[in-house]
This record gives sequence, structure tokens and C-alpha cells, in this order.
Amino acid sequence: MKISKVTNISGTVSEFILLGFPCQKETQVILFILFSIIYILTIMGNTSIICAVWSSQKLHTPMYILLANFSFLEICYVNSDVPQMLANMFSETKTISITGCLLQFYFFFSTCASECLFLSVMAFDRYLAICQPLHYSTIMTHSLCANLAVFCWVGGFLWLLTPVILISQVPFCGPNIIDHFLCDLGPLLALSCAPVPRTTLACGTISSLIIFITFLYILGSYVCVLRAVLHVPSGSGRNKAFSTCASHFTVVSLFYGSVMVMYVSPGSGNQSGMQKFVTLFYSMATPFFNPLIYSLRNKDMKKALKELLVQLSQRFPDGHRK
Repeated sequence: MKISKVTNISGTVSEFILLGFPCQKETQVILFILFSIIYILTIMGNTSIICAVWSSQKLHTPMYILLANFSFLEICYVNSDVPQMLANMFSETKTISITGCLLQFYFFFSTCASECLFLSVMAFDRYLAICQPLHYSTIMTHSLCANLAVFCWVGGFLWLLTPVILISQVPFCGPNIIDHFLCDLGPLLALSCAPVPRTTLACGTISSLIIFITFLYILGSYVCVLRAVLHVPSGSGRNKAFSTCASHFTVVSLFYGSVMVMYVSPGSGNQSGMQKFVTLFYSMATPFFNPLIYSLRNKDMKKALKELLVQLSQRFPDGHRK
């Protein structure tokens, strides 16, 4: 790999080098193929959920509208870092401009923040459906659902404005090598010319707040849901209530579990190998598993996906026949 020298203009760095996964060429090829397959399947899986919700009139309900938004968010999420990571695997310089680095940081963590908000709103939807079933249709209207979806999108991107503005004011004068596959907060601030404790504290606090506030809200929602479900007579009613929340809770566990390991487990964030692995998990694995979790555990979604396949087969009955 050819490492370019630090570009120094008036004592400032103009680009960074993302090391990614430094290993032998054969291993790089295997990783490239593996990550490419996961990336393509993630795009296809989440796109299929969006198409299923759009094509099935039965799924035009707040729960599935939120799910379709969540799937589109996952597509944006993986596109904020994976294409750059794949391109860097066979790049000789592996460079990214400071502007590009800040944009990647902003879009990656903004979509991450929006994911936290969407998971909270989806937990709220399940809470209403199970704990307030008689008032669900009057509370969770299509108008409220649309407003909540807009709030999640806008809220996530507004939340990260302050950190990215603070980081843009940090002086970088070398070295410019980031031992990561994306522009993460810790490795980026570690390259500053001088200690920036206030910026580090502010960015860490803002990131932690949205993680813990949304996690505690989801936890509280599911405590209420669990209490309500336990009062339901055993049988189909209880099983249906459990199955309604199982998919969402599995996704929450995957996402927050990996994020908590990254930002809460003592010392884990300081090890570059662990940092890369955990970031890779919540940036690639969770968006990959989400379509599988939601489609395999949901009868309505499976039915809608089958109907979508039938519609596609009828529209293109024989693609090879002229």
C-alpha cells in the first residue's frame, strides 16, 4: 500500500488516510467479496420491504409505514460508509479529504441518531397497540404517523449539527492516519494538534444523550407492554401480542447491544481492533439482519412479499423471451 505524505498547507492537514483493514491481499479480496455480498443483500432486503409496504393496501398502517421509513433509513445508513470502505480496500492511497471525512461523519452518525429515534417511535406505536388498543386508531392517526416520521428524519440530522461544527473547528496538523474504515469521533479527535477536552466532552455528551434517552424510553415502553401482556389470558391473544413486539425488540437488542459495547464497555473503545469490529457490526450486520427479522416473523409481511413476487412475475413473465 502506498501511503501518501501528510499534505501540510500553513500547518494544516488537507486529507486523512483511512487504514481500513490492513492485511494480505488475498484476505482483502475475501473481505471485499464478503462485504459486497452483505451490502447488496442489505439493499435488496430493505428495498423489498419498502416495495411490499407500498404495493400492499393492507400494510398501509402506521406500523408498516414506520417500518418502510426505517428500511429506507437503513439503505441510507449503509450507503454513508460501506461504498467508501469497499473503494478503499483496493486504493493505493486510501485518502479522504477533510471535507469528505466530516460529511461521512455527519451522514453516518445522523442516520444512526435517526435510527435511535425511529426505534423509539416504533416502540411507542407498539405500546399504543397493546396497552391502549381501544384508543390506538384515534391516537396513532396517519397524520401523527407522518409527523413522527418527519421528526425522526429531521431530528437525527439536527442532533449531529453541533458535533460536526465543533469538529470542523478542530486544528489538524499531522499525523493524518486514521486506524479505522470510517471517520469515527474518537480516532478523528485523537489527531488534533492540541488537546480538545471541551469538544470531546460536548461531542461525547451529545452522542450519549440520544443513545441513553431513546434506549431508556424503549425499555420503559416494553416494561409497560410486558405488564399488559401478562394480564392477557394465556393463548392466542398473548402469543399474538408477544409476536407483535418480538421482531422490534430483536432489532433493538442487536443495535443497542453493539452500540453499548462500543461506548459503554470500559476500555473497548480504545482498542482499534474492537472498535472496527463493533462499528462494522452495527453499521453492516444490523441493517442486513433487520429485513430478515421483520419478514420472517411477520405473516402479513411474508404474504405481501409473496404477492409482490407474483406481481413481478406476471409483469415480466419471461424476461428471456423476445
